[in-house]
Amino acid sequence: MELPAEAVDVAARELLGWRLAANGVTVRLTEVEAYSGLGADPASHAHRGLTNRNAVMFGPAGHLYVYQIYGMHFCANIVCGEEGRAAAVLLRAGEVVDGLEVARSRRPAARRDSDLAAGPGKLMQVLDLNRAANDTSVVDGTGPATLAPPDTEVGEIEAGPRVGVTSAHDVPWRFWLSGDPTVSAYRRHTPKIRPPRVR
Repeated sequence: MELPAEAVDVAARELLGWRLAANGVTVRLTEVEAYSGLGADPASHAHRGLTNRNAVMFGPAGHLYVYQIYGMHFCANIVCGEEGRAAAVLLRAGEVVDGLEVARSRRPAARRDSDLAAGPGKLMQVLDLNRAANDTSVVDGTGPATLAPPDTEVGEIEAGPRVGVTSAHDVPWRFWLSGDPTVSAYRRHTPKIRPPRVR
C-alpha cells in the first residue's frame, strides 16, 4: 500500500534527534512513526473522522496526543498537521541523554541503558508521562514535556514498515536513526488466523 508523501512524513523525519524532556529525564528521539488523518491511512486513529478521543490530532500542532494500549501502557504522538487536518507522529524510541539514574529507577527491569526507552511505552515510562499529558504543548513551556532541537548531527535516517497496526502496516512511515542501539525491535505484522466455527 502506498500513501502520498505529505507534511506528516516530512515532520516525522525531522523529529529524529530532537530532545524531549519531562520530569527530570531527557530523551533523544531515535525512532518515530507517521500517521496521517487522511482517509487513505486506515491505521490512523483519525481515519474515520473527528471523535472525542482523537480530537487532539486535529490541532494545534506541537501538542501531545496520548492514549493507552493494552490497558496499561501509554503512547505519545506529537501533532504536526495544519489545524483541522489530523496528523501526528508516534514517538517510538529514544536514548536517555540526561537523568539516567532517574530513568533507571523508573525502568528497573531494563538490562541495558539502551533498552530504557526502546519502545513507545518504555519511553513514556522513563519520562513519567501518562494521559494527563494529553493535549499539552511541547513547544511553549506550559506542558509537562518540552521539545528542543538536536545539538549534534542526526546522521543517516532509515525508513521501513510501521509496527503494531493491523491496517496499512506495510507503509514505510517508520523512521529511525541508522545503527542506533535504542531503536525498538521490529516485529512484522502477522494477521491472526481464526479457526473455523464448529456448528
